[in-house]
Amino acid sequence: MNGIILVDKPQDWTSHDVVAKLRGVLHERRIGHSGTLDPLATGLLVVFVGRATRAVEFSEADSKEYLAGLRLGVSTDTQDITGNVIAKCDALPDEAAVRETLCRFIGDIEQIPPMYSAIKIGGKKLYELARRGESVERTPRKITVSSIDIVDKDGTDYILNISCSKGTYVRTLCNDIGDALGCGACMSSLRRTRAGAFSVDEAHSLEDIEAAALEDRLSDIILPVDALFAPFPKLTVSESAAKRLKNGNVIKVSAEDGDYRVYSDSEEFLLLGRVEDGKLKTIKSFFEVS
Repeated sequence: MNGIILVDKPQDWTSHDVVAKLRGVLHERRIGHSGTLDPLATGLLVVFVGRATRAVEFSEADSKEYLAGLRLGVSTDTQDITGNVIAKCDALPDEAAVRETLCRFIGDIEQIPPMYSAIKIGGKKLYELARRGESVERTPRKITVSSIDIVDKDGTDYILNISCSKGTYVRTLCNDIGDALGCGACMSSLRRTRAGAFSVDEAHSLEDIEAAALEDRLSDIILPVDALFAPFPKLTVSESAAKRLKNGNVIKVSAEDGDYRVYSDSEEFLLLGRVEDGKLKTIKSFFEVS
């Protein structure tokens, strides 16, 4: 079995929990995912099955969209509501001040990764150090926030629609917004609604996937791996050229320079390739290996 399954991750499950569950349901060991979601978060988890796991690295680079709860006046050690409260503030800004401050976080900005993260420094994961009460200096990372919009209010929480680049920690973004407002803040909820070309509207619950496996209709759920590369133009080569590509050769083609999803005449998806000066070389292959 090879392909992509879009999962609507439930709350209190880790991304690893989802993968472990699907290994049992699908009877497939080669399963991976892109874009880890914390247990607090729900929403779109893009899961790769079989040889499609070779595409994980390309999905990691995709931009993401989230619905996030911003709770003003509460700061925690994890930057979300699961952590220990380290500060409270009763003097909260009005919505106009919040909107004005959000604008300051749109564009290319730097973000310091949180201590409660899986980033390794000196061979140790930051969250392991944080749990021991240790804190180390972290290098700021450049991220891009394309948009932040207030779409709703849930009690005192602002619900934000956030579009951002890979590597963005939304809970850190909430924390930094709170600092900029002078009242502190943490992330109260998080739902990933989009990753690259994929939407949570297309995703399936774990229960639905398990039912599909039992009823032998996984073909209704699993997407072909080339769905990930839909934004790239299609390039079709002859069967003889396909054979040469499968043997690792560079071939001559009549196509403009750029990256392509490459197919054989029989519509077999072969690889993601790059054309330079009329020559096609493989970036990553996805054909079945016998």
